Amino acid sequence: MGEAESDPVLTFVIPLRHPQNAPDWGALKHRLAQTLRSIAAQDDPRWRAIVVANAGADLPELPRRFLHAQVDFPPNPMFERGDNPLEAFRDACRLDKGRRVLSGIMAAGKAGYVMVVDDDDLVSRRLTGFVADHAGKSGWYVEKGYLWSDGGKLVYQYADFSTFCGTSHIVRADLYDVAPGRPPLDSTLVRTLFGSHIFIREYLAARGRPLEPLPFPGAVYRIGHSGAHSKSPGLLRQVFFKRELLRHPLRSVQRLSGLRLLGPAIRRQFWGIGR
Repeated sequence: MGEAESDPVLTFVIPLRHPQNAPDWGALKHRLAQTLRSIAAQDDPRWRAIVVANAGADLPELPRRFLHAQVDFPPNPMFERGDNPLEAFRDACRLDKGRRVLSGIMAAGKAGYVMVVDDDDLVSRRLTGFVADHAGKSGWYVEKGYLWSDGGKLVYQYADFSTFCGTSHIVRADLYDVAPGRPPLDSTLVRTLFGSHIFIREYLAARGRPLEPLPFPGAVYRIGHSGAHSKSPGLLRQVFFKRELLRHPLRSVQRLSGLRLLGPAIRRQFWGIGR
């Protein structure tokens, strides 16, 4: 890894899949560059970011405060479900991502806080400043965030964001209790704690370290593009054309209030545009 700022308040960890698991690495690289620009627009400079990628992977130019943590994990042989059982497919994906996230967290060390950011998402420029102003807390989950179809002109504010998107938790680094030289973690813990975003709140709450809701929209979940491993549909289909909503039209009408035009204020907040 290269040189970084000392004692960061917040470290962003961006895990990248093996290049052989990317159907279009050029498109992934383009989306990653937007994610890096979003992170680099933080209002408070007390941050750093760690891109976890296989040695030799073709990366965009890394801005200042970005490091490359090289790993040598092989491709995930079950990256696509195919005919594999659902749970076996999920376990394989969570183990692959979990090992990469864990490598980034170990590289981050014990200082400050850590936020895992998927390689196609965007984050609020307010995060580092907020974390600095509230240091000592266990961390936060992104209660409110935006859904955005790649290239679209609308965003949708989602009210239970942390259950839906992986870019949704800020955790005090020492609470992960991992460090180089310690015995390897059980693969089940790697999958659940680092390979998925849906278990971390329950895990920390059970240990008396509950996360608090972030009091402002904290991230943008990019959906509906060809490289999305979640196979998420576009924005309107994701928000308005679910089967249960079609049975209850009033709920669809209520959801209209969550739509926002992707204007200059939101772009400045998440895209790093117009600083």
